[in-house]
Amino acid sequence: MELHQGKLLVAEPSILGDANFHRSVVLLVNHKTTASLGFIINKPFDFLLKDVLPEINCPIEIHYGGPVEPDNLYFIHNSPKLIPGSIEINEDLYWGGDFETVIKLLNEDVIGVENIRFFLGYSGWGENQLETEIELNSWIIKENFIGNKLINVDSKSFWSKQIKSLGGEYLIWGNAPENPNLN
Repeated sequence: MELHQGKLLVAEPSILGDANFHRSVVLLVNHKTTASLGFIINKPFDFLLKDVLPEINCPIEIHYGGPVEPDNLYFIHNSPKLIPGSIEINEDLYWGGDFETVIKLLNEDVIGVENIRFFLGYSGWGENQLETEIELNSWIIKENFIGNKLINVDSKSFWSKQIKSLGGEYLIWGNAPENPNLN
């Protein structure tokens, strides 16, 4: 399958010992020959956006986006007409944009959890690095068949659902506990 922005990268069960990407699903938001960038969709933190930014009233989760720039806040959304400076991922999803506008829209309940997902950090790869990891069977490339509904996926079961959808040898991994020692 061809690699381009908007695709999902599903971590192979074989990357068991990788603290950053074990059981991760990454939305690839930008893919060029020189670099790739994405956000881990399914790793929420135990705190909310308003815990980090008290000026925001909305009780919205923050996710671990990846190990690069973990002190920076990023977001994906489905509201490009409301958020100036949005960058298209595909026809349904966008990332970034004017953050002051986002704060205002959240506080006025114009947008909410159904429209936006926040991340601390991102996942990044240098030139040919992602392609090499795919060749080494670290990632499975999948279409994002749910479009902008990705913003609201259940983080806890998302990796398992993606793995199970592959069928065959992956079915056993989709039902396995996160820690194989608990099996």
